[in-house]
Amino acid sequence: MHRQNSATFILVFAAILSAFAPLTTDLYLPALPALTEAFATNASNVQLSLTFSFIGMATGQLLFGPLSDKQGRKTPLLMSLVAFVLATLGCIYAWNIESFNFFRLLQGFAGAGGLVISRSIAVDLYEEEHLARFLSSLAVINGIAPIIAPVGGGVLLDFTDWRGIFVVLLILGVCILMGGVYFKETLPVSRRLQGNMLKTYSSFGKVLRNRNYLNYTLSIGFTMGMFFAYLASSPFIFQNIYKVTPSQYGIFFAVNAVGLIIGNKLIVRFVSARQAFASASRLALATTIFIAVVLYFQWHVLVVEAAFFILLIAVGILLPAGTSLALNLERENSGSASALLGFFQFFMGGLISPLVGIGDIMLTTSITIFLTALVSFYFANKAMVVSDKGQKEVIFR
Repeated sequence: MHRQNSATFILVFAAILSAFAPLTTDLYLPALPALTEAFATNASNVQLSLTFSFIGMATGQLLFGPLSDKQGRKTPLLMSLVAFVLATLGCIYAWNIESFNFFRLLQGFAGAGGLVISRSIAVDLYEEEHLARFLSSLAVINGIAPIIAPVGGGVLLDFTDWRGIFVVLLILGVCILMGGVYFKETLPVSRRLQGNMLKTYSSFGKVLRNRNYLNYTLSIGFTMGMFFAYLASSPFIFQNIYKVTPSQYGIFFAVNAVGLIIGNKLIVRFVSARQAFASASRLALATTIFIAVVLYFQWHVLVVEAAFFILLIAVGILLPAGTSLALNLERENSGSASALLGFFQFFMGGLISPLVGIGDIMLTTSITIFLTALVSFYFANKAMVVSDKGQKEVIFR
């Protein structure tokens, strides 16, 4: 099956798929303050558009993951991409904040297909250390999206309004749909789940009974909660508190995205994925304590930027390392395992995002980022204990 798609095409296509759903968030981040004016609403209601998108991404993976284990990767992928195009049209023609949030929910749900199936494609084709390296390469390419997206979004706002941003997303969606037509199936019929869909969904129970998979998944979920707290709060912190322009905010965001790429590159410097995961979880916790102090006392904007930059390095290590460790434990149910992993990530994003908009955003962001890092660290430690008792390791060298 691997011979049907070139290695370069698989890497680029899988990276675009996994980056596409988050791109729908990053590109319009600079427009969040503008949306409050366009729909005559408040910051918390606009941040709910992030929440609904994350909830859509979370629940969509629960459908597309097992479906791709049963039907193969290509058909569910094409379904999700067509739905994404239609949902994006809905966002463009939204008439109030409520309709916009509804279409954002559908957009996130549809975009989840590419997110979960991209990981399943990797599991179809690679094993152990090759899987970890591929996911790390995937994450590096994904780092291009958060660098380009907010800068592009800020620039677009100089020439158009927020609807113009979603027109760009519509065009990208159509282009990726064309790539999906070219994509060759990676899951042969002999390896697909048999039986009806109810039996297919029973694989969730098997995956959830894997104690260490659950530890890694919960740790990654709270890491993403921490990351999404940053995503939801940063436009308001930088633009409203520190009075930077949308274009300047895009530059700050892009610099922090470089931190993600640095983290992705650093992962292979460790002896193993487990060592990388443990070290990064400690770094993330220490950094969030520093961020809480910086935000509470409203230190200089460059100090805030530096603190977030370090945090994104830790996140850039945690996500690919934890993902490879979790999925390596559930190779036979990779679609369901990938779906649950994605569900927890974006469920936490949907849960956490509106919290930072309540009350004093500097205080609530400080508390939220620290607590999510603390819980992530707790589950990471639990995963390390089980690994010490004989779980197979992913070795880099």
